[in-house]
Amino acid sequence: MGIIPESERAAWNALFEGPLSSPWYSKHKTELLGVLLAAASNFLISVSLSIQKCAHLRLACQTELKPYYMSKLWWCGIILLGLGEVGNFTAYGFAPIALVAPLGCVSIVGSAFISVLFLKKTVKAADILGGTLAVVGTYLLVTFAPNVPQELTARRVQNCLVSWPFLVYVILEIIIFCVLLYFYKIKAVKHIVVLLMMVALLASLTVIAVKAVASMITLSAKGKMQLTYPVFYIMLILMAASCVFQVKFLNQAMHLYEATTVVPINFVFFTTSAIISGVIFYQEFQSAAWLSVFVFLFGCLLSFLGVFVIAINKKEKHLQVPYIDCGCIPGQKLTGKIQPDSYGSCYGTLNNKDDLGKTKS
Repeated sequence: MGIIPESERAAWNALFEGPLSSPWYSKHKTELLGVLLAAASNFLISVSLSIQKCAHLRLACQTELKPYYMSKLWWCGIILLGLGEVGNFTAYGFAPIALVAPLGCVSIVGSAFISVLFLKKTVKAADILGGTLAVVGTYLLVTFAPNVPQELTARRVQNCLVSWPFLVYVILEIIIFCVLLYFYKIKAVKHIVVLLMMVALLASLTVIAVKAVASMITLSAKGKMQLTYPVFYIMLILMAASCVFQVKFLNQAMHLYEATTVVPINFVFFTTSAIISGVIFYQEFQSAAWLSVFVFLFGCLLSFLGVFVIAINKKEKHLQVPYIDCGCIPGQKLTGKIQPDSYGSCYGTLNNKDDLGKTKS
């Protein structure tokens, strides 16, 4: 029998010791803080979305229609959403990108089960199966996540920006993005893969900038001032600009396709691009054992499957509406309807004050 390398032995020990052992905790204390912060923040986001949905349903049931921003319940959901996003941002200052990004599945799984409490939906077998796969995958990726130094100083960020692997990665990303943008703008291709691929390419830059900004703010709060370096403001501008365009293309995808299709595909694309960017920019898997990398990727795969199972199960049934918007028809209001004509052979007639439809029938 051969001798097992030290790195491989440590990986096997991590599998059996788990995150409850004292050596594991002392070694991953900082990363564990980021994991707990990211998981709690994503769960808070799922709660906020359910609260906002509940507020919209309550307003729809009222006899006197009021704007949604007049609802205290809706504002409560917005505040929780803001707190969740701030917590998610802070988590990047304590844990690697490859660890924080996949934890977005907590928000999707949490929304599936919280909707049972807020929206009175029933729990299905697919929800339990998807939640189980996501929980097991999250445990594996947390246990076998890369352990890298998290003190990202401004000088280290500067060195990463001019490193040749990142420069090659940025050039390839710009070329791919321009090709996708050409098909989107010139050829009018609105396929969901095209839209979400552009979102993922922008998201890879977003997570790099968020990680750098959050880490430099964290170090500055500890007394090591990093906010005086120009690279901090460069990354801040990059973060804001990439977020704006990312939201634009994501909203376009949500407008053209169902949320049950967009959410799982966007989660897979976003997580994959975030992990790749973390590997290239911050070298997060530089000293990781092959077993750790394999089990980490297997945990991500289980999380992806769990999200797909939950999202596919959440396809809403559209109610059959017995009328159609008439649109811009001369002499008709925009709120006018075309109603079915029970006397005629055609689908419907305009609901005019005169009985033209009845006369024809």
